[in-house]
Amino acid sequence: MMAGYKASIKVITLVGFIVFFAPRMAQAQDSRPNIIFILTDDQRWDALGAAGNSIIHTPEMDKLALEGTYFKKAFVTTPICAASRASIFTGLYERRHGYTFGQKMSDDFMRLSYPVLLKQEGYRTGFFGKFGVDYDGKHELFDSYEYYDRNGKFKDRRGYIYKTLGGDSVHLTRYTGQQALDFIEQASAYEPFCLSLSFSAPHAHDPAESQYFWQQEVDHLYRDEDIPSPLLSAQRFYKRQPEFVKEGINRTRWYWRYDTPQKYQHSVKGYYRMISGIDLELGKIRRRLEEKQLADNTVIILMGDNGYFLGERQLAGKWLMYDNSLSVPLIVYDPRQEGGLRPDGLALNIDIPATMLDLARMPIPTSWQGTPLTPYLRGDAPLGERKSFLCEHLWDVDFIPASEGIRTAEWKYFRYRDHPGLEALYKLDKDPMEKKNLAAKRKYSAVLERMRSQCDSVIQLNF
Repeated sequence: MMAGYKASIKVITLVGFIVFFAPRMAQAQDSRPNIIFILTDDQRWDALGAAGNSIIHTPEMDKLALEGTYFKKAFVTTPICAASRASIFTGLYERRHGYTFGQKMSDDFMRLSYPVLLKQEGYRTGFFGKFGVDYDGKHELFDSYEYYDRNGKFKDRRGYIYKTLGGDSVHLTRYTGQQALDFIEQASAYEPFCLSLSFSAPHAHDPAESQYFWQQEVDHLYRDEDIPSPLLSAQRFYKRQPEFVKEGINRTRWYWRYDTPQKYQHSVKGYYRMISGIDLELGKIRRRLEEKQLADNTVIILMGDNGYFLGERQLAGKWLMYDNSLSVPLIVYDPRQEGGLRPDGLALNIDIPATMLDLARMPIPTSWQGTPLTPYLRGDAPLGERKSFLCEHLWDVDFIPASEGIRTAEWKYFRYRDHPGLEALYKLDKDPMEKKNLAAKRKYSAVLERMRSQCDSVIQLNF
């Protein structure tokens, strides 16, 4: 009887131990940070106040930059949404993953995408918004998801305002924000999550004459502002472009958005208002994290999927190898680290998945070509700090010229793949706006040859 009594005591003690300590053990086991990755569509590098833009109203993004790490030199390796998003999923250059519009994404690469790896390691994963990659297995990537983008069958505001909440039609930005709030509401302190939010804004709704549509809450912004004319808007900068650029889609969309002062004011203000709408949702998300007591362990990453022309060189869109197309905002806010950092290192879209895995204390696949940005968050420079990167746009279509090049802090070299004799060379430290193409200058022939060889070498050695 005494033996049975002692056995019962042991069982009761064991049960008590489990009841008392299991939550604490789970909490210790899952102390890895939550991650929220916010991707905006066509937000260029200077379209937020933290970048020095005195007109745009982005208090939440600016606060995030002030409290986190703001990368002053952040770029995409391919300036188009489809290929750039594939690179963000896989940590690979376009030339390696081989994906752009009109193709299917390879399952071989997506098996090693960040959502798959994080999910395997116990992260609850979610995705809401524009997926942007044609991949048959996308419904298996995330625990919770809804994929949607602008609705192309509507040639008016309904392209952006067709989703409903509580029976009311709402802007896609508000809809995505609410999906985020609902996901966070269901979050557990004992299970880390990775939430990917892919806003369609501020992408223009191409089928619509008005192009830009925004929430009522930001309609009052910029009404009394007179947006300054774009830099390099003089005719001579347009005339310096090759004929296939002058006749391509960059010029076609310039006519849609910027070819008159009235269109220009409407388009830039609309573009800014749509970014301000995302900013509103960011504020709501951060407040919900505070309410759920998750804010102190949630890393927020904000990035644009590619750069954007706002009329420079009398062009619109992206796609080209100028920094207008390549340069994007990038903020990494880690509440566990000291904020206010503005590193000078070259940060890329292919670094995002490696950064996520490093934050989650997971090994990074050796096949990935990106580098974790986490050392920067501590005020350190990563070992083997990046000195250059390959920039490329390989989609083979008549209306956008395929191009490739190499960019360093000092120089940029690029060429058009179907017209290899048409090269560009810019000394960025002296000419950051890329006004003077030095490729034909005899004085710089040795630099041109060196940059051309460097570009060839990177392509041959790594791809």
